[in-house]
Amino acid sequence: MEQNEAVPPPLLVVDGANVVGSVPDGWWRDRRGAAERLRDALVPLAARGLPELPWPVEVVLVVEGAARGVAGLPEVRVVEASGSGDDRIVELVGAARAEHPGRACLVATADRELRARVGALGAAVTGPRTVRP
Repeated sequence: MEQNEAVPPPLLVVDGANVVGSVPDGWWRDRRGAAERLRDALVPLAARGLPELPWPVEVVLVVEGAARGVAGLPEVRVVEASGSGDDRIVELVGAARAEHPGRACLVATADRELRARVGALGAAVTGPRTVRP
């Protein structure tokens, strides 16, 4: 990395399946619709940030299974996991930290194993309530 290269904005990676599943609101009847509602609720976070992350924030929503096919928005990039969503999240965090070691990364999930895996890469973690509407 060149010394004058700017560090990109903080990265918020959202474990879509885990966050959607954190509230028993009938999401299982329409997983894709639930993921789209979550994506839409994440839009304001890109501009205002979170207590743990100053704005602006790059927001990435990771979807898997029946939630695949959700379109991204300018404010929220949607990444489909071809297999495990957790593995894809670890890949995203690892790549972001490798490219810019000083970049702040926050993962929204309640999954204990995933929290440990991304924490080992230097990412902070927060629970689903932080990003739920």
